Amino acid sequence: MLKEIAVAAVLSLVPASAPPQLPPLNDAVLRKAIAIQPTDRVTGVQLRITGTAGHWSGTSGVGDVRTGAPVPANGRFRIGSISKVFTAAVVLQLAAEHKVDVGQTVQHYLPGLLPDNIAPVTVGQLLDHTSGLPNDDSPYETTGDAAWFVQHRFDSWTPAQIIAIDTRHPMRFTPGTKQQYAGINYYLAGLLIEKITGDTYAHAVQARIITPLGLRDTSVPGMNDPRIPGPHSHGYVEVKGKLVDITEQIPWPWAEGGMISSAADLDRFLGALFTGRVVPASELDRMFTLPDVPYADNTNCPGGRACFSMGLMKATLPGTDLFAWGKTGSRPGYTSGFFATRGLERRAVYVLNSTGNKDGSDMPFVLRIASATFLGK
Repeated sequence: MLKEIAVAAVLSLVPASAPPQLPPLNDAVLRKAIAIQPTDRVTGVQLRITGTAGHWSGTSGVGDVRTGAPVPANGRFRIGSISKVFTAAVVLQLAAEHKVDVGQTVQHYLPGLLPDNIAPVTVGQLLDHTSGLPNDDSPYETTGDAAWFVQHRFDSWTPAQIIAIDTRHPMRFTPGTKQQYAGINYYLAGLLIEKITGDTYAHAVQARIITPLGLRDTSVPGMNDPRIPGPHSHGYVEVKGKLVDITEQIPWPWAEGGMISSAADLDRFLGALFTGRVVPASELDRMFTLPDVPYADNTNCPGGRACFSMGLMKATLPGTDLFAWGKTGSRPGYTSGFFATRGLERRAVYVLNSTGNKDGSDMPFVLRIASATFLGK
């Protein structure tokens, strides 16, 4: 989780007030940006760029280090915390239908789930990470230990178990006073969806987003299904200097980070979301509005101010005033992101098969892609 936030915080994009002056897409620059270097801890790359300012797509590396098979041009992958955008969209749909009040407390909708020592937290504070709830406490999330993950990649925890583990710790701050990214917020949002709809989270996302948009490559896999269906690149982590194939892993992050998709599907979802075809206009502004609070640890959001909205992130390239909206995702073996200018002049989806686990070694690669995609250099 820490790596995906840091990666997001360095992506570039566009000024807020006027249509961006985007450079033409440069094939040579883009191919150089995705080319894997000997020092890169990445085995494969997909990049898809669309929008009114031009289209481009490309791959590099291999999809399987054992066979040398190429990266599938539109392979599926674990999207990690991009799943949160789907989750937030469903909650905001329910808000537009007057079935959920984002100003009402989680304790009201899910009584007895949180310990009595947890302060009242609103639904909106879950979605924009201003809840102050304790963060993920598993050995993998806290240490990024690749060897631990290899050993435990077929283990599974229910959302209620994860919430119980995390809430053994005290609140980090008074709700609404600061922002701090935390996976627990979206486990709670997933349970809220189930409570309000009377359906499973997977069925709610399928019925409300996946089926209406025709997202053929997108799924919420079963909590005990370790496979990636259809064409896909393998994911690896490095343990003691050797690559271990961890493509198959239990998707227990669920509403927080367990979904599977493809670059084409995420591109379609992004376009539909920004144009109001997923979340009604009455609630869509919440996805493009940042809370006016400091970021708690002053590391993941530029300038130390909140950079997460209800479901999305405002991402800025260091040294520029350029930004866009989107989200990153990270699961072992897969680092991804999708970002777009507000007017959809340019949008991009990338996925790296990163072997560095949670150490941030793929950040220079993401910077190269961001610069080539939005700055043309």
